[in-house]
Amino acid sequence: PPVSIVNHSRLSCSLSSTANGNDSKKFKGDIRGPGIPSRVIHVRKLPNDINEAEVISLGLPFGKVTNLLMLKGKNQAFIEMNTEDAAQTMVSYYSSVTPVIRNHPIFMQYSNHKELKTDNSPNQVRAQAALQAVNAVQAGGVDASVGMGGHSPVLRVIVENLFYPVTLDVLHQIFSKLGTVLKIITFTKNNQFQALLQYSDGLTAQHAKLSLDGQNIYNACCTLRINFSKLTSLNVKYNNDKSRDYTRPDLPTGDSQPSIDHQAMAAAFGAPGIISANPYAGAHAFPPAFAIQQATGLTMHSVPGGLAQLTMPVAAAAAAAGRMGFHQLSGGHCVMLVSNLNPERVTPQCLFILFGVYGDVMRVKILFNKKENALIQMSDGTQAQLAMSHLNGQRLHGKALRVTLSKHTNVQLPREGHEDQGLTKDYSNSPLHRFKKPGSKNYSNIFPPSATLHLSNIPPSVVEDDLKMLFASSGAMVKAFKFFQKDRKMALVQMSSVEEAIESLIEFHNHDLGENHHLRVSFSKSTI
Repeated sequence: PPVSIVNHSRLSCSLSSTANGNDSKKFKGDIRGPGIPSRVIHVRKLPNDINEAEVISLGLPFGKVTNLLMLKGKNQAFIEMNTEDAAQTMVSYYSSVTPVIRNHPIFMQYSNHKELKTDNSPNQVRAQAALQAVNAVQAGGVDASVGMGGHSPVLRVIVENLFYPVTLDVLHQIFSKLGTVLKIITFTKNNQFQALLQYSDGLTAQHAKLSLDGQNIYNACCTLRINFSKLTSLNVKYNNDKSRDYTRPDLPTGDSQPSIDHQAMAAAFGAPGIISANPYAGAHAFPPAFAIQQATGLTMHSVPGGLAQLTMPVAAAAAAAGRMGFHQLSGGHCVMLVSNLNPERVTPQCLFILFGVYGDVMRVKILFNKKENALIQMSDGTQAQLAMSHLNGQRLHGKALRVTLSKHTNVQLPREGHEDQGLTKDYSNSPLHRFKKPGSKNYSNIFPPSATLHLSNIPPSVVEDDLKMLFASSGAMVKAFKFFQKDRKMALVQMSSVEEAIESLIEFHNHDLGENHHLRVSFSKSTI
C-alpha cells in the first residue's frame, strides 16, 4: 500500500520538510560508523543530479523500500526498508562492496531514526510517486527461481557506439570486478554487438547493472546498455571467443569463428548517425599503448564501481571507419606511409611536430630515393589510426597529404657508419611527446586540423601584439586573436586557412617565449 504522507511535525527529529538541506546541524548524529541497526539507512555523498529511482534501486535487491526522504541540497537521502533484517543485509553488503552511482562512491550507515514520516512537500510527493511506481512493478511478481535479489542473475548487455572491437574477454574483465561471472554468450543482432552474461545470483547482477549501465568502456564510445534478461540461466555449448562457461572448462571449442563479425562491425561503423552526423564526436583520444589484442591484460584498480578506472580513451574517429576498411582497425599497425610531401620543404622535425598532435611519434624516415614519401612510427596502432583519419587529405606546403598504414612494423635506424643525410630521426625519448602521462589533459583536446589554433603556456609579460607579430612573421595572415578571459596563459589565434594553421602549428609549437615558457600549440574546435 502507498505510504501515507503525514504532517512532518510528527517526525521525531523534525527532518526538514522541504528537504533542501538547510539542516546540517540536525544530521551531525548520523555521520558515524554503521551504528545500531535500524530500518532507516542514511545515504551520503550522492551525486548532484541523482533521482529518486536511483536511490530506491540501492535498496531494492534487499527487500521492499517503504519510504524515502531526499535531501538534495546536502547530497543525502534516508531510505526506510520494510524490515530491520533487510536493512542489516543491505548495510553489511554495501560495507564490503561500495555502491557507486554515476562514478560516485556512495556511503551509508544506519540512521538514528527508527522510521520516516514525510509530509506533502513537492520533493516528498515526487519521492512517494517513485516508490509507488517501483512497488507496482515489484507486485507484478517475480519468478522464485530468480534467486537472491528478486532479479534474474542473467544480464543482457548491448554495446552502443561500437567504435572499437569489444571481445568476450574484455567483458569478462569488466564484469568480474563486480562478482563471479559464470557464463557469457556474445552475438550480433540488428547490427548491434550484444552479450548475455550470467552471475551467480540476482543481487550481484543488480549491483553490476547499477554500476555499469551507461558507462563507456573506452572514452566517448562503446557504451554499455544493460537490462535484466528474461532468461534465468544460460546454456553454453562451446568454450570459444563467442561463448564461455567458466564452470565447465571441459567444453569443446566447436567451430570458433573470429571473435569479430567483420560484416556486422563494418555495418556498425558505417551506420548513419554514428559516423556521418559528426565524424569527430568521440575523437578525444586514444589509449596509451593499448592494442586490442592486449585487452585481456587490462588492469582495473580495486575501486568498485564499474569503469571509472578502466575508461581507456580511444579514438572513435580512428574508426571513422567504413571508409578506412575495417580490417585495418584490428591490427596493431603503428607505422604510416605518408606520400605526396613537398620534397623541397619537408623535414623529419616538421612531420614529428604535426603527427605528434595525434600521438607520440617514435621515429620518422624520409625515403632517400623518394623524398616525397616518409615512414612515421607512432607508439601504438590506435594513434596511427587517429593520425591517419585526421591528416589524410590535409594540405601541407601546398600539397595534399596521402596517409595510409604501412606494411612495415617499425622504422629501421641507419646502420652504424651509414649516414643518411639526417633523413631518419629517432624521437623515442623526445621531451615534446604530448601523451606520455596517462590521463593527461591532452587526451581530451584532440581535434581535426582547423584554422583556429589553441595556444597555452603564455608568460604574463607576452601581450596580444607580441603573439600576432610572431604568427605573422612566417608570412601567414592572422585573422583574429583572443586571450581566454579566465586564464591569460591561454589564447586562440585564427589563421586565414587550415593549411596556414597547420604550418603555423609546425613552426611555433615549442617556440621559446622567454621566462622559461615554451609555447604549446594545438588545433581548436572553437572559432573566434
